[in-house]
Amino acid sequence: MAYDEDLANRVRELLADETAVSEMAMFGGLAFLLHGNMAVAVSGQGGLLARVGPDEGEKLLSSPHVSAMVMRGRAMKGWLRIDAEGVRTKRALAPWVRRGVAFAGSLPPKG
Repeated sequence: MAYDEDLANRVRELLADETAVSEMAMFGGLAFLLHGNMAVAVSGQGGLLARVGPDEGEKLLSSPHVSAMVMRGRAMKGWLRIDAEGVRTKRALAPWVRRGVAFAGSLPPKG
């Protein structure tokens, strides 16, 4: 499944005022990076992947439409999958993008 172009455009719109944002094909979708660190990605499996702090991630797992991101059968701490219904509106999407940007911005720049 290809990633959702409409969702990618909505993420771009939310990131328009951020500096040092780049895009990269990743996880079968399109990742948005801040200073080389992934903030969020539009998933090829649908919905959004968001990078958050490991402690925050544990708390957010109880949120509607949220599950742990799983790679090779292993849950990735601090990475969340938000299904398409959970990012359907700008109001629902924006907090996930902000969380991802905040966490990526807390990391040292890459490159």
